[in-house]
Amino acid sequence: MSKVFVIDSERKPLDPVHPGEARLLLKQGKASVYRMYPFCIILKCVMEQPEVTPLRVKFDPGSKTTGIAVVNDATGEVVFAAELTHRGQAIKSALDDRRAVRRSRRQRKTRYRKPRFNNRKSTKKGWLPPSLESRIANILTWVQRLSRYCPIAAISMELVKFDLQQIENPEVSGVQYQQGTLTGYEAREYLLEKWNRQCSYCGAKDVPLQIEHIQPRARGGTNRISNLCLACEPCNTIKGTQDIKDFLKKKPDVLQRIQAQAKAPLKDATAVSATRWALFERLQETGLPVECGSGGLTKFNRTTRALPKTHWCDAANVGKSTPIVLHVVGVVPLLIKATGHGRRKMCVTDAYGFPKQHKERKESFLGYRTGDVVKAVTPKGTFQGRIAIRHRPSFRLGKVDIHPKYMRRLHRADGYAYTQERSA
Repeated sequence: MSKVFVIDSERKPLDPVHPGEARLLLKQGKASVYRMYPFCIILKCVMEQPEVTPLRVKFDPGSKTTGIAVVNDATGEVVFAAELTHRGQAIKSALDDRRAVRRSRRQRKTRYRKPRFNNRKSTKKGWLPPSLESRIANILTWVQRLSRYCPIAAISMELVKFDLQQIENPEVSGVQYQQGTLTGYEAREYLLEKWNRQCSYCGAKDVPLQIEHIQPRARGGTNRISNLCLACEPCNTIKGTQDIKDFLKKKPDVLQRIQAQAKAPLKDATAVSATRWALFERLQETGLPVECGSGGLTKFNRTTRALPKTHWCDAANVGKSTPIVLHVVGVVPLLIKATGHGRRKMCVTDAYGFPKQHKERKESFLGYRTGDVVKAVTPKGTFQGRIAIRHRPSFRLGKVDIHPKYMRRLHRADGYAYTQERSA
C-alpha cells in the first residue's frame, strides 16, 4: 500500500507511515498537512531525529511518460509510485507556431528585417533541444522533491533501452549473457516496441507473438535486427520459408509498410536515447549513487515477478538491485502531468498569426494563480479542482464561475497537474 510521507518540525524527512497512522496523527493534532501532491504531513512537536530506513528512487524514462517508484530495498516494499507525463511535444508545437508567426511577419508588406538566426553563436557542448531538455528537467525536479519528503539514499534508472551492441555481438560481455536467463529479452522488447506489439502481417493484437524473419534464413536472411519482425502463430506458419514478396503478393500495401517500417527509426526511442546520458550525468551531480539497467533486464525482472506492464511497475523493476519479492498490493500511482509555468506571450495570436487577445502582465490576482488547486464552499454547492484566474473577482473552476471569497487553497500551482488513479 502507498505510504504517506512524513517530515519533522525541522522539515527533515522521516520514514513514510501507513495512511491510517497519518490520519491518527492529523486527528490528534500532532501533525498537519504540509503538501497535497504528493501527500505529506509535518509533525508539530519537536522530537529527536530517529533512525530512518534508506530508500531508493527508481526511474523508467520514456518519451511521453516516465515511471517513478520509491522502493525499500530491504523489504521489497513499493512506498510510492507515480507516472509522469511530459510535455515535450507541446513545447515543440509552440516553437513551431512561434517560428511560423515570425516568418509570416517578415514576409508581409512591412519594413524588412533580416533573419537573425545566422548571428547565433555555436551551441555549447551537451546542448539539447527544449523539448528534450524539459524531460530531463521534469525528472530532476521530482528527484529533488522526493528527496525532501523521504530519505532517498540511491537512484536507479534505465540507461539503455535496447542493448543493440550485445544483440549483434554477444561476445561483448561474454557468451553467458546471451545464453543465460536473459536470452532473447533485449531483442524481443525492442521488436515489441518497434512493431507496436501487434502482428506485422495481419495486425492482430493481444495474442502471443513470435519473432519472424522478414527474409527467411533458408533464402539467405540473417539474424540482424533489421530483418526481424513480429508475427502471430497462424501467419508465421503460413509464411514458412516463402519470400516476403511472394507471401504478400496480393497485399502490396502491407508489403510496402513492412519494408518501410523495418528500416524506419523509432522516433520516441530516439528521443529517449538522446536524453539518457545527459540525465545520467545530471543525476550523478546530486551526489547519490546511481545504478543503471537495461530495458531487457527490466522486462526480465517484471516477468519473473509476475507484475503487470505499467510505467511505474517497470520503474520498480529497474536494475540489479530489484528485490526478489516486490510488494505492490494496494499501491495506487499518482498521475502527474507537466503543464508548464504559463507563457510569456503578451499578445495571443490566432491560427494565422494575427493578434486576437491581450494578456495582463500580472501572474496572480487576489493571491491566486492559474493552476492553484482550491476548494470552494458556495451556496450552490462544494467544488474542488484547479482554477483559471481572471483579473476580476470571478475565477473559473471547472465549468462554473466562483468568487474568491468562497475559496480555500489546497495546493499551489507548481507546473504540474495531479490525478490519483483509482484502485481496482
